Amino acid sequence: MEAARRPDAANRGFAFGFIGILAFSLTLPATRLAVPELGSTVVGLGRALVAALLAGILLLVLRERPPPRRYWPGLAVVAVGVVIGFPLFSALALQYVPAAHGAVFVGLLPAATAVMAVLRAGEHPPRAFWLAVAAGVVAVLLFAAAEGAGRPQPADALLLIAMLFAALGYAEGGRLSREMGGWRVICWALLLSAPFLAVPVSIAITRDGLSAGRDAWLGFAYVAVISMFLGFFAWYRGLALGGVARVGQMQLIQPVLTLIWSALLLGESIGPLTVLASLLVIGSVALTRLTWSASRGNTRRLPA
Repeated sequence: MEAARRPDAANRGFAFGFIGILAFSLTLPATRLAVPELGSTVVGLGRALVAALLAGILLLVLRERPPPRRYWPGLAVVAVGVVIGFPLFSALALQYVPAAHGAVFVGLLPAATAVMAVLRAGEHPPRAFWLAVAAGVVAVLLFAAAEGAGRPQPADALLLIAMLFAALGYAEGGRLSREMGGWRVICWALLLSAPFLAVPVSIAITRDGLSAGRDAWLGFAYVAVISMFLGFFAWYRGLALGGVARVGQMQLIQPVLTLIWSALLLGESIGPLTVLASLLVIGSVALTRLTWSASRGNTRRLPA
C-alpha cells in the first residue's frame, strides 16, 4: 500500500508538515526585517547561497553521491520554485507592503499547492475541493482591491507570483521526496541553483555593500538557515508521507502564525480587514480539507 495512504504515515506526514509550517511562518517577518537594509536581491537570492553552502557541507560529510540523471529536471523545478522564485518575488513585494499584508496571500498557498499537485505530483482532488479553492482566491483578490483603494497594488502581483512559485516547488519537491528523501531534494536543488545566483548577488553586494544592523542580519540568518534550508527537511518529509495536496492544506494555519509574528516582532498593526480576509481564506481552505476528506474514498490518483 502506498505510504501516503497508510494512517500512520499520514499522521507522521501532518506532524512533519506542522514543523515545516511553523518554520515558514516567520519567513515574511524575517524578510521584512532584512530587506530595507540589505536589499531584495541579497535577501531574496543571497539566502540560497548561504543555504547552498550548508547543503554542500552536509552532503560532503555524509558522502552523498549525486542523484541519478532522471531526477535533475525535477530538482531544477524545485530550484526555480522555492530557491529562486518565491524568495525573490516575496522580497521584492515586502519592500512596499507589510508582512501582515503578505500573510493574507500566503493563505492562497494551500490552494495553489493543490493545483500543482495535480499538475506535478499526480494527485486529483474532487470537484467540491476546487469550489472551495475558488472561494479563497476571491477572498484574497477582494482584500487586495480593498487595501489598494479599489484596485490591487503592484506588490500584490509580486506576492501572487511568489505564491505560485512556492506551490510549484512544494508540489515537485513533495513528489521527488517520495523517492529521494526531503533533505536530499532541497540540498541538491540548492547546489544546482547556486552558480546561477552567485552573479546577481555579487553585483548587488558590489553596488550596495553589506552594511546593516543587527535585526536585519538576524532576519537574513533566519531566512537563510531555517526558511531556505532546515524548514524544508520537515516540510518535504511531510508532503512525501501524507500527500502533497492533503498535507499542503496545513498551510491554512500559516497566515495566522505570520500575523502573530508580524505584530509581536515588527509591531505591525493588524486591522480588521486583514483579520477578516485571513479568516475567509482560512475558512475556504478548511472547507477544501473537509471536501477532500469526505471524498477520499472516491479520489482518483494519476500516475506520477
